[in-house]
Amino acid sequence: MKELKVGLVGAGFMGKAHVVGYSNAPKLFWPAVAKPVLKTVCDIDSDVAKDAKERFGFEKSTTDYMDIVNDPEIDIVSVCTPNDSHAEISIAALNAGKHVLCEKPISNNAEDARAMVDAAERAKEKGIISMCAYQYRRVPAVVLAKKFVDEGTIGEILNIRTQYLQSWSADPNSPLSWRFQKKYAGAGALGDIGTHVIDIAQYLAGDIDEVVSNVRTYIKERPVQEGGADLLGTVKIDENAKKAPVDVERPLKKSPKR
Repeated sequence: MKELKVGLVGAGFMGKAHVVGYSNAPKLFWPAVAKPVLKTVCDIDSDVAKDAKERFGFEKSTTDYMDIVNDPEIDIVSVCTPNDSHAEISIAALNAGKHVLCEKPISNNAEDARAMVDAAERAKEKGIISMCAYQYRRVPAVVLAKKFVDEGTIGEILNIRTQYLQSWSADPNSPLSWRFQKKYAGAGALGDIGTHVIDIAQYLAGDIDEVVSNVRTYIKERPVQEGGADLLGTVKIDENAKKAPVDVERPLKKSPKR
């Protein structure tokens, strides 16, 4: 069976999710078109990278994603880092001839997103595949809904109402994650989980022409965590610990280029 060697950049929660996907794919979808091989894992925290190597069964670990980009043996790069580095890593991997699976949202601004799309289009001409990780498109109920829409079974779609509810960040003693810091995440819940329902709405009913948003930050500061791993949703920190502001929904000082 053909092997596809994987490089994972970002060994946190979503990195683990990608590893589970690669490991289970041949078991769930048989006969498999290829066997994923976990080659190299990268994280800026060397301890996290080394732990991921042992825990998930990678052959190597590194703290420099260019080690993955420049490795001729690696076929696929999973980008599971905070949003602000998606463009840099994905474009480098595409230019190096790697297939790329990038976490959502694709980037923090339209300019970077367009640069990623341009790189993906150039790579596509050489047979390179790239995609953004909106996995809910593969939920059976959504697949069935798409079938009904495409067949015209339910007629013309006039309205879609969506909700995405999660509680893992509701506790004010959960640590300050990069997801709540604008310089890393770009946007808060709207960008982190709201993008999933936006994607499904577009998948089922077509592109969105105009948007209106009303956002609010309910927990305005959170305890500062120690160490390099993002601990959001896994621990509670003492309420007397040092805290820092949640600034992710604040307006940008300068409007992004259009």
